[in-house]
Amino acid sequence: MRIWFNKTFSTISAVFRDLRQSVPAGEVTLICTHTHTTAAAFLAADESYLEPSDLTGQAYLEWCVDFCQQHKVSLFWPGKEAILISKHHVLFQAIGVQVLSVADYDTLSLLHDKADFYADLSPDVAKSMDFIPVNNSAEFDHAVTALSAKHESLCVKPAVSVFGLGFRVLDTQRDSISQLLQGIEYQIPLQELRQGMTNTPQFDTLLVMEHLAGPEWSVDCAGRHGELLCAVQRKKSQLAGGGQIIDNNAEIQGMVNRLTSHYRLNGLFNIQFKEGVNGPSLLEINPRPSGGFGMACLSGANLAHIALQGIKGKAFTQPVIHYGLKVIEVNTPMVLQEV
Repeated sequence: MRIWFNKTFSTISAVFRDLRQSVPAGEVTLICTHTHTTAAAFLAADESYLEPSDLTGQAYLEWCVDFCQQHKVSLFWPGKEAILISKHHVLFQAIGVQVLSVADYDTLSLLHDKADFYADLSPDVAKSMDFIPVNNSAEFDHAVTALSAKHESLCVKPAVSVFGLGFRVLDTQRDSISQLLQGIEYQIPLQELRQGMTNTPQFDTLLVMEHLAGPEWSVDCAGRHGELLCAVQRKKSQLAGGGQIIDNNAEIQGMVNRLTSHYRLNGLFNIQFKEGVNGPSLLEINPRPSGGFGMACLSGANLAHIALQGIKGKAFTQPVIHYGLKVIEVNTPMVLQEV
């Protein structure tokens, strides 16, 4: 089976390693493409090729179809343009290629914008934090006033973002120089943020939210069109360098099951939660393997293999997950290219 992973995050290397460990030699060929010759994922792939860096949208879609034909791809596991590709499975099916999309087009579009996603989410499926989307300073002021009346601390983040980029806790006590000198991260002075809005009267959707101050869980999952095949919870230490615990929180497991079923999630995906005064709440669903995917698989669950068996429609043995295991990731220096 020839499996193609197009341009995606470097964490796909952990998926490659797990797939290689789980199948007999020669049964699967892992193909990776990227726009950079030094992509870390090339080190773990069987075959690697460069993608054109200037293609997006329909032109990129057509290039993908041609690549599948040229390289005799059996299964296409998309990263770049995954939302667009999910809408055009028929183009690949016509040439005998199966496409693994984490969800359908409408669902992936919904997950991409957290304002729309939170508004769509039913409390019967999962609990989310209190939030108000804003696009200008007047809306921001109203949101801060309304939410401050109910919550001790607030935070903000862009509705469209990855890796938590743009997340900040609103600081009502210190200015930015005090934060800088004290080494305070992921906070922003409320008044300085508000002052900055005078120069930007209208901006892309920003979420003003209740700040959940407790621990965070990252749940790595394998699913098959709405059926949760396996999930591994990683509870993150709130101390820097404190590692993560393979956890088994029943409330979180229930929400993961319902979210997988409700959104008909498929393949490999990640769901994040954080604890507030009312227990764990959903942060987001990432329709891709997480940065900590490799740590999750130390639990005894080879999630990549489980997902692949699900794609093939084959049975698999449920793994014994080692709850309570403390895990950490250690960087390893490697040579990417000889001079």
